[in-house]
Amino acid sequence: MQKFVVLIVFLGLLALPLMAQDRVDVFGGYQYLHIGSNSSGLGNAQGFNGWDANATVNATRHLGIEGDFGGAYATIHGVSFKVYTYGGGPVLFTHVGKIKPFAHVLIGGIHLGASMSGVSVSENGYTVAAGGGVDVKVNKAIAVRLMQVDWLYYNLSSTTVAGNPVPGFSGSNNVRIATGVVFRF
Repeated sequence: MQKFVVLIVFLGLLALPLMAQDRVDVFGGYQYLHIGSNSSGLGNAQGFNGWDANATVNATRHLGIEGDFGGAYATIHGVSFKVYTYGGGPVLFTHVGKIKPFAHVLIGGIHLGASMSGVSVSENGYTVAAGGGVDVKVNKAIAVRLMQVDWLYYNLSSTTVAGNPVPGFSGSNNVRIATGVVFRF
């Protein structure tokens, strides 16, 4: 985790000269996360509502580096679940008039938390997200992200809760859909 933070800070410092050239996009908006059944066989598909935010430093006319953070929440059978994801990676894009389609691959982590009646458990793992979307320019500084759709893979390792072993599990039947506003600097 410490190496990941150092890498993000290093990339941020490299990006400072680019910020003066109107090359940074900052997105914020709503996300719907559909978690499909997982490899443990314990869970059925479930929908989560939440937020997504990312920043992209556009290194060239068609290539950028993106950092993405999201949070999604649901209550299932009285248990409150929180899913936080973070990742980074390359983004490819083009401009067609006011439309900017893009594709990205993000590698990072996931934090899953659950609580009920004052008892909380949490687990960390890794994620891979691949997908893309479409932004539509409103003016020089603002665009609307019509839709972003990502396939999301996660893997959580085994853990122990109250002395009881909990097996690790992973899931690849997951989709994240986001929409919102993009600010361009």
